[in-house]
Order: sequence, then C-alpha cells, then structure tokens
Amino acid sequence: MVQPRAMGEKKTAGKRSIRIQRIENKESRLVTFSKRKSGLWKKGSEIAVLCRVRIALLAISEAGKVFAFGSPSVDAVLGGDAGAVPADDGAGWEAVEALYRETEGKVREVAAESARMDAVGEKVRQAQAQAGKRFWFEVDVEALGAEELPVFAMALQRLRENVGRRIEFCLHSAAAAKVGQNRAPFS
Repeated sequence: MVQPRAMGEKKTAGKRSIRIQRIENKESRLVTFSKRKSGLWKKGSEIAVLCRVRIALLAISEAGKVFAFGSPSVDAVLGGDAGAVPADDGAGWEAVEALYRETEGKVREVAAESARMDAVGEKVRQAQAQAGKRFWFEVDVEALGAEELPVFAMALQRLRENVGRRIEFCLHSAAAAKVGQNRAPFS
C-alpha cells in the first residue's frame, strides 16, 4: 500500500522561477538534466503534433551519452535533403494525432486509477487505525466496502507472492551456503 502523505503536502516544489545559470553541484546537475530532458521531449512532441512540423532534438550529457528525439524520427528528419519538404497529404499526421490523443487518454485513465487506488488505500488505513491494528493486512474485511475488497484481495495476493519469493530466496541461499561448507577447499 502507498505510504500516507500529510494533508496538503505537495509532491513537488511546483513551478518556480529560477535563475538560468550553470548548476555547480554535479549530482543536482545530473538530476536536473534528467528531469528537464523528459520535459523537453514532451514539448517537442507537442509542437510536432500541434504545428505538424518535423522536429529533431539532440542532447549530449556530460558523460558523453547522446539522447535523441524526433518526430516522426531523428533519422527521417536529419537523413533526407534538408531543403526538401515531403508532400503532406495529412494521412501521416492524422495517425500521429490519433496516437497522441490515445496516449493522452491513457494518461488520464492511469491518473484516475491512481486516484482510486489512493482512496482505497486511505480507507484501508482508516480501518487499520480504527481497529488499532499494526499492519494494513490485519484489517477486518468487514470494514471495507465492495469497491475496496477486490483491491485489498489483490494487495494480499501480491504480499503472499512476495513473501513466497523471499522464502524461496532464503532457502536457496541457505542450501547454497551449506553446499559451500561441505566442499573441500581447492578441490
């Protein structure tokens, strides 16, 4: 289950105005590069769909790794004659726009499901607190509603599978250690 977050606590620092200058702390610089890169790719995708333009974005990290984004692809944008613009019958862009709309729909579905799961987790935490139980899996299922029960059952199943895998790992490790103890050195 998801750990509870204090009421009103924000997930991120939010949108803030920053001075544009080199970040001196290397770790902070790498994190910023990683986060800003994904935002840049998203903006590139949006401008390609909205304006029906071909776009290629390249970013080279301090480590020398090359990251590229292109719409329709980097090779298609950079590979052809720079002055030639392909004939646009609109069919290719229609497919891109449909895919973009589908992706946005899936993002909304995932956000809605995440909100639903958070609500279920909160109800389980409330039932846990009311019953004075230490662990979420000790909650009395009678306290849960019809919407929470399937989610709770799936969470219990995942817990069971994780515990089973951990037991298998521990047994395998113990057996391997025992075999290693019985083996004569340098044999």
